[in-house]
Amino acid sequence: MTETEQNRTQHPEETLAPSRRTTKRGGGDPAGRGRTTIADGVVEKIAGMAARDVVGVHTMGSGISRTFGAVKERVPGTSKSVTRGVKAEVGEVQTALDLEIVVDYGVSIADVARAVRENVVAAVERMTGLEVVEVNIAVSDVKLPEEEEEEPEQPRIQ
Repeated sequence: MTETEQNRTQHPEETLAPSRRTTKRGGGDPAGRGRTTIADGVVEKIAGMAARDVVGVHTMGSGISRTFGAVKERVPGTSKSVTRGVKAEVGEVQTALDLEIVVDYGVSIADVARAVRENVVAAVERMTGLEVVEVNIAVSDVKLPEEEEEEPEQPRIQ
């Protein structure tokens, strides 16, 4: 075996064309290169959707925010705000949430609050990787069966 042939067997990448040579750049795990930040609004949307999925949660937000939201939703091109009634404080590795909910009459508020916490924590931690340190829940109202819905009427002119 000639010296050139020995060299090829010991260092095969050197005999490849320049475009096929393997080069290590940056070193380390690619997942560790750079930083990911998650906006408060992202966590608020995830938490809002997770809270609304719980049976017994009628709606989210205080009476005033629901009224403003109903007016805003009448504007063409706007959609229902999933962040209504949700406030998030997001750090680098942890988040804390405040939720304001309206529950249906007849449900156990303690059970609904527990289910909301569990659902919100699971969804936020699974989707963001952030640790949820607390979920504070304020029950601002109870929806009675005979109460009218606060949803706006359909516009007469389309």
